[in-house]
Amino acid sequence: MTKNKIGVLILNLGTPNSPSVKDVRVYLREFLNDPRVIDIGRIAQLLLVNLIIVPFRAPKSAKEYKKLFKIGGGKSPLLTYGKNLTSKLKKLASKDFNVELAMRYGSPSMENVLAKMRTENYDKIYIFPLYPQYASASSGSTIEKAFKIINKWWVIPEVSVIGQFYDNPNYIKCIVNRAKEFDILKYEHIMFSYHGIPERHVDKVYLDGKPCADHSCEDEINSLNANCYKATCYATTRLLVKALKLKEGSYSTCFQSRLGRDPWLQPYTDHTIEKLGKEGKKRVLVFSPAFVADCLETTIEIGEEYLELFQEHGGKEIQLVPSLNDNDDWAEGLYKIIKDKL
Repeated sequence: MTKNKIGVLILNLGTPNSPSVKDVRVYLREFLNDPRVIDIGRIAQLLLVNLIIVPFRAPKSAKEYKKLFKIGGGKSPLLTYGKNLTSKLKKLASKDFNVELAMRYGSPSMENVLAKMRTENYDKIYIFPLYPQYASASSGSTIEKAFKIINKWWVIPEVSVIGQFYDNPNYIKCIVNRAKEFDILKYEHIMFSYHGIPERHVDKVYLDGKPCADHSCEDEINSLNANCYKATCYATTRLLVKALKLKEGSYSTCFQSRLGRDPWLQPYTDHTIEKLGKEGKKRVLVFSPAFVADCLETTIEIGEEYLELFQEHGGKEIQLVPSLNDNDDWAEGLYKIIKDKL
């Protein structure tokens, strides 16, 4: 019997091609025009994004991306980590499956990479968004676009999705390994900061008509909230707290990067940072478990903007625990996650 030829497409959110205002504008326009990212009426979204948000946000974001690309030696760290990780995965999985990398927004595009995979005549293709916790704006959008592209093929192979892995032991172990690089006892507080999403996004998860707030998302995973972003973020925190043996009261879960005036998941990271500074805390260690690769939201937002905010309110040091990036243990852990699904 012939062995199945398997292709795995790993995906991350994306990055501008350069930190120029032009390229950042192109990236933001693609990102923010996604109906799963800004889920308001389509006409209202197009007007809001293209006439208000992008024209004003692009120049500001370009300045931040210039800092990030400078740190990355003139390249996007997220893309560099992605390429390195893919290369390591290819070697680990050479006898089991092939691996390709694409970005939901920007390059390498899903269209181009899937077009390449089409020519390989795979028997099976696995779509694997590298988001530990499911959210419609990240995982949902990525999966939807992959199927839209593949649905146009004349010959469609067997296609499967590798879903969220917020509680996978390989993922948790790799974050704990990053924590070992630091003396946790040196820090007065530990923060687990996740990317925020609007509250209405998690409310839409539930088909019983009740909001997220009525589903014990901060305390447990149950049959109703297993695909709720808020619930899985808190579940990740609980697993890391247990693995790191943190004491109750020494840590907090919060959400960053909100946009607009609508209520987003709380508590907000910037408000928590400000509060810790006012309480007299001097040193805070920050994890970003929603990100598997360092990017603008970790390196710049936490590493620079939140540090400045903390110091303005009496704090001294915010230490960001690096993401999993392209570390060898993460490549091995990711290989195991994929192999288990296969």
